[in-house]
Amino acid sequence: MAINIALDGPSAAGKSTIAKRLAKQLNYVHLDTGAMYRCVAYKALHTGVDLKDEAAVCKMIEETVIDMKSDGSIFLDGKAITNEIRTDEISMAASHVSAHKQVRALLVAQQQKIAENKGYIMDGRDIGTVVLPHAELKVFMTASAEARANRRHLENLSKGFESDLSQIIEEIRQRDWQDTHREHSPLKKAEDAVVLDTSDMSIDEVVKKIEELLPL
Repeated sequence: MAINIALDGPSAAGKSTIAKRLAKQLNYVHLDTGAMYRCVAYKALHTGVDLKDEAAVCKMIEETVIDMKSDGSIFLDGKAITNEIRTDEISMAASHVSAHKQVRALLVAQQQKIAENKGYIMDGRDIGTVVLPHAELKVFMTASAEARANRRHLENLSKGFESDLSQIIEEIRQRDWQDTHREHSPLKKAEDAVVLDTSDMSIDEVVKKIEELLPL
Protein backbone atom coordinates (compact mmCIF):
# COMPACT_ATOMS: atom_id res chain seq x y z
CA MET A 1 0.00 0.00 0.00
CA ALA A 2 1.32 3.42 -0.95
CA ILE A 3 2.39 5.86 1.75
CA ASN A 4 3.54 9.48 1.85
CA ILE A 5 7.20 10.29 2.53
CA ALA A 6 8.36 13.63 3.95
CA LEU A 7 11.95 14.74 3.35
CA ASP A 8 13.01 17.84 5.26
CA GLY A 9 16.30 19.62 5.74
CA PRO A 10 18.28 22.77 5.05
CA SER A 11 19.08 24.28 1.65
CA ALA A 12 21.27 22.17 -0.67
CA ALA A 13 21.08 19.04 1.52
CA GLY A 14 20.22 17.02 -1.60
CA LYS A 15 16.53 16.60 -0.80
CA SER A 16 15.22 17.07 -4.34
CA THR A 17 17.85 14.79 -5.88
CA ILE A 18 17.06 12.02 -3.40
CA ALA A 19 13.30 12.53 -3.70
CA LYS A 20 13.46 12.21 -7.49
CA ARG A 21 15.52 9.02 -7.29
CA LEU A 22 13.23 7.49 -4.65
CA ALA A 23 10.12 8.41 -6.60
CA LYS A 24 11.45 6.68 -9.70
CA GLN A 25 12.43 3.51 -7.83
CA LEU A 26 9.22 3.30 -5.80
CA ASN A 27 6.97 4.44 -8.66
CA TYR A 28 5.83 7.36 -6.49
CA VAL A 29 5.27 10.98 -7.47
CA HIS A 30 7.81 13.58 -6.37
CA LEU A 31 6.27 16.91 -5.44
CA ASP A 32 9.07 19.46 -5.12
CA THR A 33 7.50 21.97 -2.72
CA GLY A 34 10.63 24.11 -2.69
CA ALA A 35 10.27 24.56 -6.44
CA MET A 36 6.81 26.02 -5.86
CA TYR A 37 8.29 28.77 -3.69
CA ARG A 38 11.06 29.28 -6.22
CA CYS A 39 8.43 29.73 -8.94
CA VAL A 40 6.67 32.35 -6.85
CA ALA A 41 9.96 34.15 -6.21
CA TYR A 42 10.91 33.97 -9.89
CA LYS A 43 7.62 35.47 -11.02
CA ALA A 44 7.73 38.19 -8.36
CA LEU A 45 11.23 39.23 -9.41
CA HIS A 46 10.33 39.25 -13.10
CA THR A 47 7.04 41.12 -12.72
CA GLY A 48 8.18 43.73 -10.21
CA VAL A 49 6.18 42.41 -7.26
CA ASP A 50 7.79 43.39 -3.95
CA LEU A 51 8.97 40.23 -2.16
CA LYS A 52 8.19 41.92 1.17
CA ASP A 53 4.59 42.78 0.21
CA GLU A 54 2.69 39.72 1.43
CA ALA A 55 -0.68 40.81 0.04
CA ALA A 56 0.77 41.50 -3.40
CA VAL A 57 2.59 38.16 -3.49
CA CYS A 58 -0.60 36.32 -2.46
CA LYS A 59 -2.61 38.09 -5.16
CA MET A 60 0.03 37.08 -7.69
CA ILE A 61 -0.15 33.42 -6.55
CA GLU A 62 -3.92 33.38 -7.13
CA GLU A 63 -3.21 34.36 -10.74
CA THR A 64 -0.38 31.86 -11.19
CA VAL A 65 -0.35 28.31 -12.56
CA ILE A 66 2.53 26.05 -11.50
CA ASP A 67 2.72 22.72 -13.32
CA MET A 68 5.20 20.00 -12.34
CA LYS A 69 5.66 17.18 -14.82
CA SER A 70 6.56 13.59 -13.96
CA ASP A 71 9.89 14.00 -15.80
CA GLY A 72 10.91 16.76 -13.40
CA SER A 73 10.29 19.69 -15.71
CA ILE A 74 8.54 22.72 -14.20
CA PHE A 75 6.25 25.16 -15.97
CA LEU A 76 5.19 28.57 -14.72
CA ASP A 77 2.13 29.98 -16.48
CA GLY A 78 2.89 27.69 -19.40
CA LYS A 79 6.59 28.57 -19.65
CA ALA A 80 9.32 26.03 -18.90
CA ILE A 81 11.60 27.39 -16.15
CA THR A 82 13.14 24.20 -14.77
CA ASN A 83 16.72 25.51 -14.67
CA GLU A 84 15.94 29.22 -14.32
CA ILE A 85 14.62 28.78 -10.77
CA ARG A 86 17.77 27.00 -9.55
CA THR A 87 20.04 30.05 -9.36
CA ASP A 88 21.38 31.35 -6.04
CA GLU A 89 19.46 34.60 -6.56
CA ILE A 90 16.17 32.73 -6.77
CA SER A 91 17.13 30.58 -3.78
CA MET A 92 17.52 33.66 -1.58
CA ALA A 93 14.34 35.25 -2.96
CA ALA A 94 12.41 32.04 -2.28
CA SER A 95 13.50 32.22 1.35
CA HIS A 96 11.97 35.69 1.58
CA VAL A 97 8.60 34.81 0.05
CA SER A 98 8.34 31.58 2.07
CA ALA A 99 8.55 33.61 5.27
CA HIS A 100 5.06 35.04 4.62
CA LYS A 101 2.34 33.21 6.56
CA GLN A 102 -0.40 33.60 3.95
CA VAL A 103 1.91 32.65 1.08
CA ARG A 104 2.72 29.42 2.88
CA ALA A 105 -0.96 28.82 3.65
CA LEU A 106 -1.89 29.07 -0.03
CA LEU A 107 0.83 26.71 -1.23
CA VAL A 108 0.50 24.25 1.67
CA ALA A 109 -3.22 23.89 0.93
CA GLN A 110 -2.36 22.99 -2.67
CA GLN A 111 0.26 20.48 -1.53
CA GLN A 112 -2.02 18.77 1.01
CA LYS A 113 -4.81 18.45 -1.54
CA ILE A 114 -2.44 16.79 -4.01
CA ALA A 115 -1.14 14.27 -1.42
CA GLU A 116 -4.54 13.03 -0.25
CA ASN A 117 -4.33 9.98 -2.51
CA LYS A 118 -0.94 8.84 -1.05
CA GLY A 119 2.09 7.73 -3.00
CA TYR A 120 3.86 11.09 -2.82
CA ILE A 121 7.35 12.12 -1.81
CA MET A 122 7.58 15.74 -0.74
CA ASP A 123 10.73 17.60 0.15
CA GLY A 124 11.08 20.97 1.80
CA ARG A 125 11.63 22.52 5.20
CA ASP A 126 8.34 21.96 7.00
CA ILE A 127 6.87 18.88 5.30
CA GLY A 128 6.94 16.62 8.35
CA THR A 129 5.87 19.37 10.76
CA VAL A 130 3.26 21.29 8.76
CA VAL A 131 2.46 20.00 5.27
CA LEU A 132 2.30 16.25 5.94
CA PRO A 133 2.32 15.82 9.73
CA HIS A 134 0.81 12.35 9.31
CA ALA A 135 3.29 11.10 6.70
CA GLU A 136 4.15 7.47 7.31
CA LEU A 137 7.89 8.12 6.92
CA LYS A 138 9.71 11.34 7.82
CA VAL A 139 13.42 11.89 7.19
CA PHE A 140 15.38 14.99 8.17
CA MET A 141 18.35 15.24 5.82
CA THR A 142 21.27 17.40 6.84
CA ALA A 143 24.91 18.00 5.91
CA SER A 144 27.65 20.46 6.76
CA ALA A 145 27.49 23.90 5.13
CA GLU A 146 30.76 23.15 3.35
CA ALA A 147 29.50 19.85 1.91
CA ARG A 148 26.26 21.45 0.76
CA ALA A 149 28.06 24.42 -0.78
CA ASN A 150 30.42 22.17 -2.71
CA ARG A 151 27.48 20.23 -4.16
CA ARG A 152 25.75 23.45 -5.22
CA HIS A 153 29.04 24.75 -6.67
CA LEU A 154 29.52 21.63 -8.81
CA GLU A 155 25.87 21.72 -9.87
CA ASN A 156 26.19 25.35 -10.97
CA LEU A 157 29.32 24.59 -12.99
CA SER A 158 27.65 21.59 -14.66
CA LYS A 159 24.82 23.86 -15.80
CA GLY A 160 27.18 26.51 -17.11
CA PHE A 161 26.50 29.02 -14.33
CA GLU A 162 29.26 31.15 -12.86
CA SER A 163 29.99 29.97 -9.32
CA ASP A 164 32.00 31.18 -6.33
CA LEU A 165 32.38 28.46 -3.66
CA SER A 166 33.15 30.85 -0.77
CA GLN A 167 30.15 32.99 -1.66
CA ILE A 168 27.89 29.94 -1.79
CA ILE A 169 29.05 28.84 1.67
CA GLU A 170 28.14 32.25 3.07
CA GLU A 171 24.77 32.27 1.27
CA ILE A 172 23.93 28.80 2.59
CA ARG A 173 24.73 29.86 6.15
CA GLN A 174 22.58 32.95 5.69
CA ARG A 175 19.77 30.85 4.23
CA ASP A 176 20.01 28.45 7.19
CA TRP A 177 19.66 31.35 9.60
CA GLN A 178 16.67 32.76 7.73
CA ASP A 179 14.94 29.39 7.51
CA THR A 180 15.44 28.48 11.17
CA HIS A 181 14.52 31.93 12.54
CA ARG A 182 11.50 32.82 10.43
CA GLU A 183 8.29 33.33 12.39
CA HIS A 184 6.05 31.00 10.41
CA SER A 185 6.86 27.31 9.88
CA PRO A 186 10.60 27.54 10.58
CA LEU A 187 12.93 24.78 9.52
CA LYS A 188 12.96 22.15 12.24
CA LYS A 189 12.96 18.41 12.64
CA ALA A 190 9.66 16.66 13.29
CA GLU A 191 9.75 14.74 16.57
CA ASP A 192 9.22 11.42 14.79
CA ALA A 193 11.64 12.09 11.92
CA VAL A 194 14.81 10.09 11.35
CA VAL A 195 17.93 12.29 11.10
CA LEU A 196 20.25 11.43 8.22
CA ASP A 197 23.59 13.27 7.86
CA THR A 198 24.51 13.02 4.18
CA SER A 199 27.80 14.98 4.35
CA ASP A 200 29.88 11.94 3.45
CA MET A 201 27.25 9.84 1.71
CA SER A 202 26.72 9.24 -1.99
CA ILE A 203 23.29 9.57 -3.59
CA ASP A 204 23.02 5.77 -3.86
CA GLU A 205 23.90 5.36 -0.17
CA VAL A 206 21.25 7.87 0.91
CA VAL A 207 18.57 6.27 -1.26
CA LYS A 208 19.42 2.81 0.06
CA LYS A 209 19.28 4.02 3.67
CA ILE A 210 15.85 5.62 3.20
CA GLU A 211 14.53 2.50 1.48
CA GLU A 212 15.63 0.53 4.54
CA LEU A 213 13.49 2.85 6.67
CA LEU A 214 10.30 2.18 4.71
CA PRO A 215 7.59 0.52 6.82
CA LEU A 216 6.98 -3.10 5.85
